[in-house]
Amino acid sequence: MTAVLIACAHGTRFEEGRVVVRELLEVLQATAPAGVEVHEAYVDVHGPYVTDVVAAARERTDDIVIVPLLLSTGYHTEVDLVEAADGLPVAPALGPHPVLAEILVDRVQATGAGPDDTVVLAAAGSTRPGAVVDVERMAGLMSAAGIAGPVVTAYAAASEPRITDAVHAARAEGRRTVAASYVLAPGHFSRVIEKAEADLTSAPIGADPRLATVVWERWAAARGAVGEPDAAGGAVGPDPSTGSGSSVGEAAQPVEAAGRAVASRAEAAEPVEASDRAVGPDPSMGSGSSVGVGSSAGTPRGARARLLALFSRARRRA
Repeated sequence: MTAVLIACAHGTRFEEGRVVVRELLEVLQATAPAGVEVHEAYVDVHGPYVTDVVAAARERTDDIVIVPLLLSTGYHTEVDLVEAADGLPVAPALGPHPVLAEILVDRVQATGAGPDDTVVLAAAGSTRPGAVVDVERMAGLMSAAGIAGPVVTAYAAASEPRITDAVHAARAEGRRTVAASYVLAPGHFSRVIEKAEADLTSAPIGADPRLATVVWERWAAARGAVGEPDAAGGAVGPDPSTGSGSSVGEAAQPVEAAGRAVASRAEAAEPVEASDRAVGPDPSMGSGSSVGVGSSAGTPRGARARLLALFSRARRRA
């Protein structure tokens, strides 16, 4: 029976953000285990809307998991997607996760940040308390992944402190500041982060091939939670220390890539220049918003090898 992963992003009116999501979907389709289809969906702004995608998938199979392409817990993950799923498993948001921390550290280092700089982990923000907890955990993971200076959390909306305030507070202590854009793709919130006027601002996470490891881990854990055995015959269970469905070591291993063209690390890691363009509200891409793969869906080892090849090619281009 066909299995379906519904990859659900927020949706954005910014075309450059839509391009990044489509590139990430290409990575997921290229890394999908045998017998697993990846379907595109959005929770807001534009279609295909997740409720319609779920309805269409249900006409073909009962083996459906929704994986949010969202970085933190939030209203969309806790309410909107649960309602759209109508009993189907919904995986947690992508963060916090050690792989995301590695990507963020790479983005920060690409700006030319120094060891004494204060890194402001700049997230979209959410009214849900769990979102703040998730972002704070990501800050800790970034320190563990190699950020030597202070890492403080701040938000573009809904939560406190705001990004501009965090930047000013760090400057008051005599420190240079780096805004680490904790958003998936360019859009409204990336522009808010740019306008905070940190000394340096990193690029959004982008369609980094390493994200596939997190998505497939989340899929496997959510699928396993409803009774799907893993390759060893046991249930896939969560590892609360990583926010994932398997161990840290498993999560950090790349999953397959089939050689499709995706945005290179060089493109994703370019620092973002401040923009004076006027923007309107876009309840956007980076907000509230892990790799065991079930045996019936194909083996994870081959998948990891193919993504490793893609990642190596992207790294050579960087």
